[in-house]
Amino acid sequence: MRLAPALLACLVALPAAAEIEITDPVARSSSPMAAAAYMTITNTGETGDRLLGVRTVAAERAEFHSTEMVDDVMRMRPIEGGIDLPPGASVTFERGGDHVMLMGLAEGFGEDGAVPLTLSFETAGDLEVEALLQD
Repeated sequence: MRLAPALLACLVALPAAAEIEITDPVARSSSPMAAAAYMTITNTGETGDRLLGVRTVAAERAEFHSTEMVDDVMRMRPIEGGIDLPPGASVTFERGGDHVMLMGLAEGFGEDGAVPLTLSFETAGDLEVEALLQD
């Protein structure tokens, strides 16, 4: 049983996994073909993580978008390369700011009052969330 202390030492040396908390997930349909989802994502762990992507069965495409004012016109642009979440940090997806853009809405979008989303993280893996549909 000489391997047991060595194995234990390896396990103790592993960094703590990122712990992700998702609060207030909601979605709003802006047209029959597009919607946006909003929420706050907090890394409560001791190691950093990175939000890599989002997918859903409720739309053909789901992307992270930023919103910015350019020449007095609000413009949306995809966020490329993911979103860093250092330990203790939060990112808020909100109206008029960063958000999850849903394009090509599926038939029956939000009929049950919620939109299923899968958020993919580099360390935490895939996390499922239900965004409540708001008017």
